Amino acid sequence: TNLSVRFTKCYLKTNSTMQKYRCTICDWVYDPYVGDPEHNIPPGTPFEDLPEDWTCPLCLVGKEDFEPYEE
Repeated sequence: TNLSVRFTKCYLKTNSTMQKYRCTICDWVYDPYVGDPEHNIPPGTPFEDLPEDWTCPLCLVGKEDFEPYEE
């Protein structure tokens, strides 16, 4: 419903775990506000909560090759 969407957006804005991460191999940036829809990762999923077998959509390396990213 509309109220739950507004709550989710408010929660995401105040959740400190919503850090972006950059692939150190190809520079692709994981944005938790967007998720990874092509791999069934919904918006609002923190990097820490990605499955252990998740890989970079561009170069296919694992989570260990990502670092925190600041714009």
